Order: sequence, then structure tokens, then C-alpha cells
Amino acid sequence: MTEHPLKLARLRAHLESAGIVGILLTDPASVAWLADTTTGVIDRSAPDDPLAIAVTATAIVGVTTNVEADRLRSEHPLPFEIIAAPWHVPDGVATVAEDAVGPLVAGAAHDDDLVALRLALLPGEQARLRALGREATAIVEDALDAWRPGGIDRALQAGIAAGCETRGIQPICLIVGGDDRLQRYRHPLAIGLPMRRSAMAVLVAMRNGLHVALTRYAPAGELPAGVAEAKRIESAVLAATAAPGQTYGGVLAALAVAYGDDRWRDHWQGGPIGYRQREFEIAPAPPETRWHREALRPGHAVAWNPSVAGGGKVEDTYLVGHGLLERMTER
Repeated sequence: MTEHPLKLARLRAHLESAGIVGILLTDPASVAWLADTTTGVIDRSAPDDPLAIAVTATAIVGVTTNVEADRLRSEHPLPFEIIAAPWHVPDGVATVAEDAVGPLVAGAAHDDDLVALRLALLPGEQARLRALGREATAIVEDALDAWRPGGIDRALQAGIAAGCETRGIQPICLIVGGDDRLQRYRHPLAIGLPMRRSAMAVLVAMRNGLHVALTRYAPAGELPAGVAEAKRIESAVLAATAAPGQTYGGVLAALAVAYGDDRWRDHWQGGPIGYRQREFEIAPAPPETRWHREALRPGHAVAWNPSVAGGGKVEDTYLVGHGLLERMTER
């Protein structure tokens, strides 16, 4: 069986258990997951994919506008029929989908359940994530290796972006900054300044719907103050992540202990990564959320992001195995 039938079976089992007759997936993460690929991003700020997928117990169909139908059929062959809706008709995609398969609920109303279905990546997805991690890491590290003190932050950022785009990778999040701005800001976005003492690059890279995240530095001398502290916290978080039977709440409890105070409140701490740059956001408190009870399982991918004042930030993407972690963001 290929990935698509396995995912479709997983989704249909959920629909049956939840008493849902049919569902319409429209967000890019859910569509990419079920289609095993992206269908081409037109508007990177759009909340909906160019393709919607309608699923019932017995039917599956893709619906797009008449503007995109020919392109998707010829350049993105999918294991289900694609039908077209007139672009100018309000709610045309949803109407055509229901005409084809019957009543549907909006996928957005069941987003947490859809996230839970796709957390455990299948072997093919893991292989694609591994390849993406290697390439994204090489792009960032090569760009930082070429940086010289005095180089402009926007020039470094442009080099990373170009490296991504030429490999079919979208730089979903790209942050480049240096020097005093690393000490002052958690997100020192490039503003056209020279970086004389240090440069930092943060990249969240996406290809075929999957994401990896990494942070790297290029110091002219010593690493920024705080990096060693962030690495110490990361070590505790990774050890907790690899512990058998662990939950996301347990990992966050270990993170809070590693900080030793409330500094985790100063910056978000990362979490599971996959078909979104983080599948959900989670913090040590409050502990009543659904995701604190969610178990970490083999096939989950995580990208924690411990951060302390003084330019200390650590970020890599890992794949959870049986009592071990595999770093995806290495060459």
C-alpha cells in the first residue's frame, strides 16, 4: 500500500468513530498530508489550499476552481478525481464538493483531530523529511560559512532564500540578524544592517507540505552570550523527549525544570513539527490542554526552541524513534 490509502483509511476510521458523514479538507496542511504532496502555493498568505478534498466513507474527490483544474490534473497527478468549480461563484468549491459526495463538515471545525491523525509520519514521509533537513541545513550553513564580518543581513537572507527556492523549498520563516540586535531581540529581522561580530540565521523550510526548523550562528569570535545556557536546556528537553512513554506535557515539565525559573515565558518553546511549522503550540502552563496528554510516539517529529536572553537560541528538528532521537537537520 502507498501512503495515500493508509492515510485515507486512518481518516475514514476517525470519521466513523466520531460519527461524521463526510469532511471537506481545505487547509494546506491537511491537503498536503492526504495528497502526499503540495499542489503548488499561489498565495503564501492564504489560509486555504488551491485544492479541497472531500472525503466520505465511500467517496473521495478533489475540488478546485476552473482556474487551477487543468494545471493540477496535468502537473500534480493525484489518486482521486479532480473536478472544477467556477471561481466566481460564492462558496463554489464547497457546493460542488457536496453535490459530488453529499453533506460535509468543514475540516477547520475538527482541526485538532486532523493534527493528531498526521503526527506519526509514515516511512515515506520520514524519508522526505530527512532529505529536506539535509538540504535546508546545507543551505543555511553554506550561507553562514560565506558570510564575512561586515556583511549585510539582507544579503545573507537573500542567499538563503535563493538556495531554498532553487531546490523547490519554501522559506516559510527566515530570520537573519546579528551583533547587538541578537542581544536585544528574539526575532532580529533583517533590516539592511552590517553584521560585524556575529550572524544568526533561523529557517523553517517547507517542501511537499513537510517542514523542518533550524537555527545556526556564524560568530566572528565567541558565540553570543546565552547559547551555552540554551544548549543545556535543550539537552534536558531532548532527554525527556526520548524517554519511553513520554507525553508532551512531561517534556514541557522537564523544560520548565531545566530553565529553573519562568524564563520560558519570554519566548515560545517550539513543539511537534510536520505539515505545519509547528503542528500545535504548547507551553508548560496551563497543563489542562489536550496536547499535554498527547503521547510522543515513534514517527513524531519535534523542533524545540529553548531561548534565553543575550542571543541564546537553539533549534533543530528531530524524529522520535524507540527510545532515541534522530536529528533531521544535519548534513
